[in-house]
Amino acid sequence: MNRCPFWKLGLASLSAGVLVGCAQPVPPLYQWGSYEGQVYAMYIEPGKAAPEDQLIRLEADLQRARSAQKALPPGFHAHMGYLYFQLGKLDQAVGSLRTEAVLFPESKAYMDRLIARITP
Repeated sequence: MNRCPFWKLGLASLSAGVLVGCAQPVPPLYQWGSYEGQVYAMYIEPGKAAPEDQLIRLEADLQRARSAQKALPPGFHAHMGYLYFQLGKLDQAVGSLRTEAVLFPESKAYMDRLIARITP
């Protein structure tokens, strides 16, 4: 009589489950902070997200990321540049856009166009 080796299948499944359960979680690539929520709020409820308030939160996120030596996500510095532009702080806006272009070279052409539009 040929018995089906179901117990071997069960043992293999249990072993695989134990090995997967012991794996280390992959840390996130970027430290998002309040960035996503702020961009969402800005576009969903435009009058509620004042540029000054957003900048205060984003600058705090920037300092936390720097102190933890974590990378900020794509668009973070560009968004800060946009907020600085809204407040009339052109030097800081240009600086943030340049930082975005350096950190994410694929955005350089777009950042250069934005900088050309806001600088005299």
